[in-house]
Amino acid sequence: MADDLFAANPKAERDYNASSIEVLEGLEPVRRRPGMYVGGTDERALHHLAAEVLDNAMDEAVAGHATRIEVVLEPGNRLTITDNGRGIPVDPHPKFPDKSALEVILSTLHSGGKFTGKAYATSGGLHGVGVSVVNALSAETVVEVARAKTLYRQRFSRGVTLGPIENLGPVPNRRGTSVSFVPDAEIFGPELHFKPARLYKLARSKAYLFAGVEIRWRCAPELITDETPTEAVFQFPGGLADHLREQLGDRDCATSDFFKGSQDFADGAGRVEWAVAWPLWSDGSYSWYCNTIPTPDGGTHEAGLRAALVKGIRGFGDLVGQKRAKDITAEDIVTGAELMLSVFIREPQFQSQTKDRLTSPEAATLVERAMRDHFDHFLADGERGRALLGFVLEKMDERLRRKAEREVKRKTATGGRKLRLPGKLTDCASDSPEGTELFIVEGDSAGGSAKQARDRKTQAILPIKGKILNVASATTAKILANGEIADLVQALGCGTRKDCRPDNLRYERVIIMTDADVDGAHIATLLMTFFFQEMPEIVRRGHIYLAQPPLYRLTAGTKSLYAMDDAHRARIEANEFKGKKVEVARFKGLGEMNPAQLRETTMDPRTRQLLRVTLPQEYEERAEIKDLVDRLMGTNPAHRFAFIQENAARLDEEAIDA
Repeated sequence: MADDLFAANPKAERDYNASSIEVLEGLEPVRRRPGMYVGGTDERALHHLAAEVLDNAMDEAVAGHATRIEVVLEPGNRLTITDNGRGIPVDPHPKFPDKSALEVILSTLHSGGKFTGKAYATSGGLHGVGVSVVNALSAETVVEVARAKTLYRQRFSRGVTLGPIENLGPVPNRRGTSVSFVPDAEIFGPELHFKPARLYKLARSKAYLFAGVEIRWRCAPELITDETPTEAVFQFPGGLADHLREQLGDRDCATSDFFKGSQDFADGAGRVEWAVAWPLWSDGSYSWYCNTIPTPDGGTHEAGLRAALVKGIRGFGDLVGQKRAKDITAEDIVTGAELMLSVFIREPQFQSQTKDRLTSPEAATLVERAMRDHFDHFLADGERGRALLGFVLEKMDERLRRKAEREVKRKTATGGRKLRLPGKLTDCASDSPEGTELFIVEGDSAGGSAKQARDRKTQAILPIKGKILNVASATTAKILANGEIADLVQALGCGTRKDCRPDNLRYERVIIMTDADVDGAHIATLLMTFFFQEMPEIVRRGHIYLAQPPLYRLTAGTKSLYAMDDAHRARIEANEFKGKKVEVARFKGLGEMNPAQLRETTMDPRTRQLLRVTLPQEYEERAEIKDLVDRLMGTNPAHRFAFIQENAARLDEEAIDA
């Protein structure tokens, strides 16, 4: 019989009783679980300590009480951050009369002056844990406060107060707070140290966020192993605009000037500052801040910026009659852009103590309303607005192209070569591209003959209906919407344009097999234009071929020969069939050949002839070829007419197939 699950177990009861329940007091929870407060014990967490102390100094500056902050890194992994603000209060705390307010703030979780808006209208501190966490995770912390022309000092170690607050005497020319600390090697390990370059970048970025503060940086020379300066002074009257201008350097952008500005929110709810540029060549970068706190994962303020930009550009597109603008998404306008956004709001809400993401719901509406009018005004400059609209529409086209190609990959990548391929494709049996061929044929009739004539193991057939779209004169949207092109792209499986991956091509050879007449030549030209524009790399690698079907079948007695053209026919009649009665049959199309004839003349590798389509070495850059394609296949018929006039005299009239 099974054991009784509810039977008493004396040993288990002895192991788990009231004495097993721990109550962590003071700052002990921080030392036990540092990841809950600073995100871990790695390099990022170590530098989060610096950010917490610097954020407190920045809160003093933003509140209008400090104009200068000093960041000093010394040997021994000691970091000191000093401001000339009001100074942390040092008088006894009302709830803890035997402790100064300074000691309460440094040694008690959830203590501070930022829970209401009385001391700070907008601040990065919310929970009252920042500097106390720094104290808990530091082997040594020394805080000096100059307040009411008197200097005070108190020392701590691993969150424990080492003694009462000291009065160091009068200091008539000093005010503010200085926090000096050494991170605890027991928490972060003996090998982890502050990185001067990272601290330098942090201090510099804070100066950009508030134009009214000067930040001074100093570092012991022996700690620097790169090009980080030992001393620097940061003050940027232009704020984020200065930051973005420096980041852009001399790169060309879609607009002559970037979108920048600032705006106070209504009813004193805060303010927003932004700087946005659209470089012509960039992977994009994003910097989001709330109350000077970096929020690398964005949040609701980011959503507000996106909404303002996308609604603004759609509205401008509607104003200038660009109907496609209604399909623009936020992705189109921010992809590749370099954006900086800083908001100051009351009582912000973050996703965690590390404040990686802003979650305050009102931030989205505040930012969108503040930025929208400014963006409309920015676009109102017709030339600038049209330039940005054109740039964003190109991004939209790229997005739609990627979406179409993802559909192709989704349909073909999960189950082998034959899964969800175009219905009209008759695929080959081989699972490897080596030795395989795709024949692109004109019409269902030719397709039917080719299917019977093929080698089923290595040859696939894709029939197309007549003349495909001329991609050289079509918009991206029209190309993406064309069914014949979609089937072709799907069958080949290698993508198009900048996303073309020749290594993913499903066949070793792609053979254009059209009728041996003018219409067939036109279709072949349209297909070659498609490959040149949409898949240039597979042309460059020599994957594209032209089949050479015969135009005539000549029969004398029991012997039949095939002629490619009139000149070839004349040679056969003058040589092999000289003096014989010759029966001549002209093929009106591939569909008129029976499968055996098509296989023998055009598809069998042992007897056929192919022309490889390549880009010669001298045309590797494609510039001259592209110019010729644009002239002959583009939207301007005058270019074609001019080409005919220039070259008509060179043409042999006898060679014209009328």
